[in-house]
Formats: sequence, C-alpha cells, structure tokens
Amino acid sequence: MTAAAQADYSDKRVILVDDNAALRGILRAALQSFGFRRVMEADCVDSALEQLSRQRTDLVITDWKMSPRDGLDLVRALRAPATSPAPFVPVIMLTAYSDGERIKQARDAGANAFLVKPFTAATLATTIREAFEDKREFITTADFFGPDRRATPRKAEADHQPTFIAAS
Repeated sequence: MTAAAQADYSDKRVILVDDNAALRGILRAALQSFGFRRVMEADCVDSALEQLSRQRTDLVITDWKMSPRDGLDLVRALRAPATSPAPFVPVIMLTAYSDGERIKQARDAGANAFLVKPFTAATLATTIREAFEDKREFITTADFFGPDRRATPRKAEADHQPTFIAAS
C-alpha cells in the first residue's frame, strides 16, 4: 500500500486540469484508489478557475501543455492573491519535459511540485503526500507570491524523482 493510500483523503477536494480526457481518467482512478472521494476535472485553465472560485479545493494537479492557456498560466493566476480563488492551494505541475529551465519556470510561477510523465502510481502518491505536508511559508516579493523558493527539498524515496522545486 502506498503512502498516499494510507492517508485519509476522504474529505479532500482535488481538481485535475488537463486537456487530455484519457489522462484525467487515469489520474481520477489513481486518486480514487488513494481514497479521494471529491475529484473534479477541468479541460482548460478557465474552467478550472471557475470551479476553484465556486468551491474549496485542497489540491490542484495540472498539466503544463494545454491550449489556449497552459498550466503555467493557471499557477500564475492562482498565485495572484488579489484575484485568485485559492492563492494558497498546493499545485502539482505535470509535464513530459524535465529540463532545468522548465523546473525553474514552474518554481518561479509558484508551483509546489513538479511531476514528470510518465510517472508511477507510487510516485504520484508520494508527490501528493509531500504536497499536503509542504510547510514552506508563502512569501511575497515585488514579482512573486508563493511557497518559499529557497526552502530545501524533502529527501525523496530511493526510486522517487525529486518533486519539490526549491532554488538551486
């Protein structure tokens, strides 16, 4: 049993944001196997923001590559405290690209974690658990609002790729 499956997520609300319905279905099945009962879906950034404005959400899992607005746009909209429906919600960024520049962009937008596709259920579970356990303070600067980028990443499991994106 995975670490996420051992936690009680029955009262947590998560939204999956991806323009690929098949991937949303796979993620939904995994989340339900971890104990999430409240899984919402959005196929675009605008739909996600609308849903986030209507109900409390405890976690956002978003793909990066979407059109016309991408996951980075969603993170930036969420981390705009004056207008965001959920400025403090943990955000996991999914992407097929793992280069350092992408990781830096996601971190600088305010994402909490970065998960590279393809991923395993165990890696997803660990990333979710870490997102809920992330105790980094949110900071405000002239051009940033979000989890402290200077924080030290958590020590990951042996087969788990680093997901928390602190400054290098």
